[in-house]
Amino acid sequence: MGQARVGHFEKVSYAQFEKDWMKQFPDDPAEKIRGIYDGIKLPRRATSASAGYDFYLPVPVRVAAGETMLIPTGIRVSIDPAWVLCCFPRSGLGFKFRMQLDNTVGVIDADYYGSDNEGHIHTKFTCDARQDKVIELEAGDAFMQAIFLPYGLTDDDDVTDVRNGGFGSTD
Repeated sequence: MGQARVGHFEKVSYAQFEKDWMKQFPDDPAEKIRGIYDGIKLPRRATSASAGYDFYLPVPVRVAAGETMLIPTGIRVSIDPAWVLCCFPRSGLGFKFRMQLDNTVGVIDADYYGSDNEGHIHTKFTCDARQDKVIELEAGDAFMQAIFLPYGLTDDDDVTDVRNGGFGSTD
């Protein structure tokens, strides 16, 4: 029996990427942003037995101990209902640098894809190293992994609300 095929990664539109990128990096010129967008790699598994899809940095990063960085990935994902995409730091980065996602585990719901921001996945991470360490990664380096997981509902679940947005959009 093969694995369930439950999602599809794609880039957000250039207009959405540019808008979100400028919020984080307002001094970057348009030609640089276009180059970053054109270089975005879609997430993929490293091996046939890997559970996680590696997300790749669109730009080089340097994050020292105690520092935080927010990165618009340029990626969105369509997911079948009853599935969720959970995002975690790459194991080696967590082990070496105590790299942590600031929301601990990123949870990407199936209905995020249709949000006004096109379901653009952003990641915010911190280097929580106890020593004077620095995370230094190049554009194209894998930094986060995401795993598709099924979820269930309670017998009395009657939710009909619809999402429009990301962080905090459902409360």
